[in-house]
Amino acid sequence: MKHIFTLIGLIFIASSCVKNNPDPVWLEINEWQLESNPLGNPSGVLTHNITDAWVYIGNEFVGVFEVPCRVPVLYSGEKKVRVYPAIWNNGISSTKKIYPFLQAMEITTNFMENETVTIDPVTSYLSTTEFWIEDFENVGNKFEDDPTSLTSLTTSNDPAVLDPAINGNAFARINLDETEYLWLAYSKGGGDVLELPRGSDVYLEVDYHNTNRVTTGLLAVSPSGTVDNPNIQMNPQEESEVRWKKIYIELREIIGGSDPSAQFRLSFRALLDDEETNGEVNIDNIKVVHF
Repeated sequence: MKHIFTLIGLIFIASSCVKNNPDPVWLEINEWQLESNPLGNPSGVLTHNITDAWVYIGNEFVGVFEVPCRVPVLYSGEKKVRVYPAIWNNGISSTKKIYPFLQAMEITTNFMENETVTIDPVTSYLSTTEFWIEDFENVGNKFEDDPTSLTSLTTSNDPAVLDPAINGNAFARINLDETEYLWLAYSKGGGDVLELPRGSDVYLEVDYHNTNRVTTGLLAVSPSGTVDNPNIQMNPQEESEVRWKKIYIELREIIGGSDPSAQFRLSFRALLDDEETNGEVNIDNIKVVHF
């Protein structure tokens, strides 16, 4: 009799589990596409590294998922789904963040058990986004070498590196060797000086293809002097595996900590890596993005 009651108890527990844990709906999110916003400011070449989707169903936060992904969710009926584009802040995978300048994608769909809801996420820059852009497509460019620099930025269309979808017709190249082992450059002053807002998001976007490390920074120029603020470093890639990558670098903290009257200039610095006889840094589609 004791065994019969035990069996009945197990059947009851099993049936309760089935009742309380319905079959999920599968939410499938593909890779992001970045499109031009016809109502926005010119945004240059639309490269991106939107790695993740920040997902809400109804008003509930579901999670952050690297795309493409397929995840189970326990919802039924008609629901609103909002998917926000998320990036690696400062190139660090553990600091994922909704990129504030991009539109969320929103759909309303019907959730049914064992069915798959597929989302092909598309985004564009918000129409209020402002850009400072250097894409190295013109004869001149917006950078100048520091007097202490031992090598110079040049434009290149090397077919071994050029990807027309990323670079258009040209990109910037810096060659380093044991004689010309230092490159230091700034965005120009005058009409190209950066007037950047305080207390709001400001980002630097850079496409890079490098076998030598390169450090970004921000010069704060004010009546009291010039302060160099070294910031995020892009690490070297193995020569056999080097490819174009994109990084999103947050500038808000540097700007907020600078003299209130300061204007800004970008800085780039590359020093030949230890135990190397040469190195190469290629960069393109440099953008300062803010509202």
